[in-house]
Amino acid sequence: MSSPRAVVIGQLARDLVLEIDHWPEVGHAADVRGRREMLGGKGANQAVALAQLGVTVALLAVAGDDDIGDNLLAQATRDGVDVTQVARRPHTSTGLIVEALDGAGRWRYLQHLPSEVLLTAADVEASAELLRAADAVLVQLQQPPAVALAAARLAHDAGRLVVLDGAPANDSDGPALLAAADVVRADAHETRLWTEAPTDEVDRLLAAAGDILAAGPRLLAFGVDAGNLFVWRDQQWGDGHLLVPLSDQKVVDTTGAGDALVAALTAALLRGDPPPVAARYAVAAAGAAVGHPGGRPNLTADALRVARVSLLGGA
Repeated sequence: MSSPRAVVIGQLARDLVLEIDHWPEVGHAADVRGRREMLGGKGANQAVALAQLGVTVALLAVAGDDDIGDNLLAQATRDGVDVTQVARRPHTSTGLIVEALDGAGRWRYLQHLPSEVLLTAADVEASAELLRAADAVLVQLQQPPAVALAAARLAHDAGRLVVLDGAPANDSDGPALLAAADVVRADAHETRLWTEAPTDEVDRLLAAAGDILAAGPRLLAFGVDAGNLFVWRDQQWGDGHLLVPLSDQKVVDTTGAGDALVAALTAALLRGDPPPVAARYAVAAAGAAVGHPGGRPNLTADALRVARVSLLGGA
């Protein structure tokens, strides 16, 4: 495989989705009307989405040395993802995420993601040349802070596009992460915590965004009540912001929408789209991801076309 245009640093796990009609009371049982098992985890989901969008992509993650890990990596390979840099931990079970999803689209997660299936600084250093060779590096902040910072700095120092998924914690690594980032995506919950502003008050969010952009990033994508707020400041792009409403797609499961958004935003920026175009494309991808159970993306041309048409306000 040639040098990847993108490297995703994040979680790989077995996803088990259980569809139910109602939540059982304590001491009672409920029937499962649908069951799906698939390759999952935020890192794998974003890598698969990028591959579906035509981006050459590699995944840096951790799997156990069990049969589940073998099967998941085989699936990722069939999906067009380079998994040669995925670390295999001996005597370790591959991560597991169980999602219980009811008929109203409400979900609850049970996850087994112990420290053994998280990346280490040594894993990042072993893949340093891969990160330096990529055009974009996507870093999920669910990984240990020191790992996220090491990966972001490697890519930043090599002049690559650095995309952070999640809000940097207010700790000693937070400013350094922002200084190394080009793009930061935060969901609505993360946005509220990070900006200390309600997600229905755009003016306050824009004020907070100005301070964050001054710390390093060029583009922010905030999940807000009305959709997604994109704010940018860059010599090439100028200054601007755009609120893109959610599409009116029927929502079956919001799991994976954020991963699709991050992947599509990255793909659009890699091909040179300006922020307004990239933002609408990203939200369309998120809309294409909510129509089926589970976080596995299905970003076909038809799905993206339908989602773009259904964006409120047009796209």
